[in-house]
Amino acid sequence: MKTRYIGELEELVLLTVGSLYDKAYAVTILETIKESNNRIIDVTAIHSVLRRLETKGYVKSTMGGATPERGGRRKRYFVLSQAGRQVLDEIMVVRSSLYGKLPKLTFSGSV
Repeated sequence: MKTRYIGELEELVLLTVGSLYDKAYAVTILETIKESNNRIIDVTAIHSVLRRLETKGYVKSTMGGATPERGGRRKRYFVLSQAGRQVLDEIMVVRSSLYGKLPKLTFSGSV
């Protein structure tokens, strides 16, 4: 199997898209990341990451209907693809394996 690599922000956005299921669009992704990680990211960065993930085949997008509160503009919704789920599963296996190898140390506060 070919190993696939994604960056930390890509992973965070991909996990968020998956957790939001069919309600993932740039603003909800941004808000969810802020709430869950206390991390502030510019919406343009989210759009860039989503484009990269879609190019890699890890998310799929569809356009929602136009709404008056958005001035008639439509939202682009994202869902996790099968390939996206697979890459997240691969990452989880690697991280869990490495975490499991950490020694059980007690830190006394000294460096």
